[in-house]
Amino acid sequence: MDNKNERLPLVDIEGNIIGSESRGVCHDGKSFLLHPVVHLHLFDSSDRLLLQKRSSSKTVQPGKWDTAVGGHVDFGEDIPSALRREVWEEIGLDIKQCRDLRMIDRYVFSSPVEKELIHCFVATCPVDFVPVISEPEDIEVLEFWDIETLKQNLEYDGKAFTPNFRDEFINIVLPGYQDGRM
Repeated sequence: MDNKNERLPLVDIEGNIIGSESRGVCHDGKSFLLHPVVHLHLFDSSDRLLLQKRSSSKTVQPGKWDTAVGGHVDFGEDIPSALRREVWEEIGLDIKQCRDLRMIDRYVFSSPVEKELIHCFVATCPVDFVPVISEPEDIEVLEFWDIETLKQNLEYDGKAFTPNFRDEFINIVLPGYQDGRM
């Protein structure tokens, strides 16, 4: 669950740490302090994409479909360590078991409550991987989506997805997938 007192690193546009602040202040809708986040778009061997449905009790974007893994970098933690931790915490997967893990983009995303420097990764999970919801207070459902079904759902009801996921999928992940880079 969201801990408003958790310390998050503050970064510049290049990702250099310039300070720290509480999650509560970073998410107050007033400060817009840039802080780092990791996202993982996880494909299976059938080219389906794992999505999480956020808990309806989440402060930000409750009950919406989102990236398989997404989370804040803790103060004092580097990006690879944050990704490894978040993947384990959110879906019960050791990131070392994934194939083709790579960062595909880094960009700034602003919402009505925060401003994040997102480190966007993609990987393929092991064939026998079964996602596990280890944080039911944060995640209600983990489900693999066929890309065509996902595209149709985004066109039909884009509001069922977080704006960040929608933009990231349409502008970064899908073009790479269609070009054979994913």
